[in-house]
Amino acid sequence: MSTTIPVRVERIEQLATGIKQFTLVAADGGALPAFDSGSHVVVHMGERANAYSLTGALSDTRRYRISVRREEQSRGGSRHLHEAVAEGDTLAISPPANLFGLADAAPRHLLIAGGIGITPFMTHIQTLEARGDDFALHYCFRNRQGAAYLDSLPLLLPETRLSLYESELGQRLDIAALLAGQPAGTHVYVCGPAQLNDAVIFAARAAGWSDERIHHEQFRNEVDTAGGAFEVTLARSGILLTVGADDTLLRAIEKAGVKVDCMCREGVCGSCETAILDGEADHRDAYLSDAEKAAQKTMMLCVSRAKGRHLVLDL
Repeated sequence: MSTTIPVRVERIEQLATGIKQFTLVAADGGALPAFDSGSHVVVHMGERANAYSLTGALSDTRRYRISVRREEQSRGGSRHLHEAVAEGDTLAISPPANLFGLADAAPRHLLIAGGIGITPFMTHIQTLEARGDDFALHYCFRNRQGAAYLDSLPLLLPETRLSLYESELGQRLDIAALLAGQPAGTHVYVCGPAQLNDAVIFAARAAGWSDERIHHEQFRNEVDTAGGAFEVTLARSGILLTVGADDTLLRAIEKAGVKVDCMCREGVCGSCETAILDGEADHRDAYLSDAEKAAQKTMMLCVSRAKGRHLVLDL
């Protein structure tokens, strides 16, 4: 597990119904690590650890900003931040990591956000503006009361670059038509609910877009732990542990005192990939290919589980 950074909650603001913005400063009063657009941090809250995009000014290393939507069906991470964290409290965060960066050279960048998926685009806008790149943002949300940044986005972007879709008013994004109207070589970026991400990816591929031009991010934060308890032997550490039905393999390993690198904790970055020495994994990640999953050579500790009752891992 990466070394964490102690931060103090400087300010908490209500951005929209169910969404709070947390401004974080270094607990020692110093500077925080610089980050690039699309970066996120992982907030560690005891056994919980959720990833949130950084939304503040890229030039400001004195403070970070994250926006957190309260998830009613969550396992407690977002509820903890909304209900138990106050201004002045101290939290631990991971150093910034980026799994959703911008392409270095593209004739146009098409940004598609759904709900709280608007957050990584708040920094992408800064980079694209600074580079003078051609881009447009399409932001889909249920209603204005529950959508973040509706006041600030029109101040940052002209109408030609910002399109809003409020589904309760019957406003829908025609993904296929939008993609068809883009110039050759355009890169598309989507962040939002799985349904939106999947629809954009499917439409882009159906239109002949290469995967190199399709970028997506989806922080699930609430890992699926369904499947019952199982045992794991850590071969190099000589540890036998039990992963509970309501726990994750990664958390169980960390609680046993074994450090594991994991940037995303969402099964998308590949940093916690570990060799399987015996047993079969129930793969739940979005990193390994179907062929790699079938080979049962490695697994992602943060989201995947055991198919049977026991696994032996090279840890």
